Amino acid sequence: QVQLVESGGGLVQAGGSLRLSCAASGRSFSGYAVGWFRQTPGKEREFVAAITGATGTTYYADSVKGRFTISRDNGKNTVYLQMNSLKPEDSAVYYCAATPYYTGNSFQRFNYWGQGTSVTVSS
Repeated sequence: QVQLVESGGGLVQAGGSLRLSCAASGRSFSGYAVGWFRQTPGKEREFVAAITGATGTTYYADSVKGRFTISRDNGKNTVYLQMNSLKPEDSAVYYCAATPYYTGNSFQRFNYWGQGTSVTVSS
């Protein structure tokens, strides 16, 4: 069982930066793939970025490539999402999710979810 807690959301101006954190419980967390997803009202949860457990391979949605960076610190059981050059369209509730077996970036492939943290980017 893995429990995830996101933090770091807030209000920022366009062009600014935020760093989201996803703190996890569980002794085997270093082996889990972790993804960040975002959701706005009335829309399906959207993949943002993911990092695998074994190799640390990273994946990004085209909309955030070059602006967002996902990383992990297994010693702290924490995954980060550094978000730079933020745009108003990045505004959403951001969720982190984990799975013991990475099989793709669809939100249905992730088993454990945090409660979300809200990001608002003003223009």
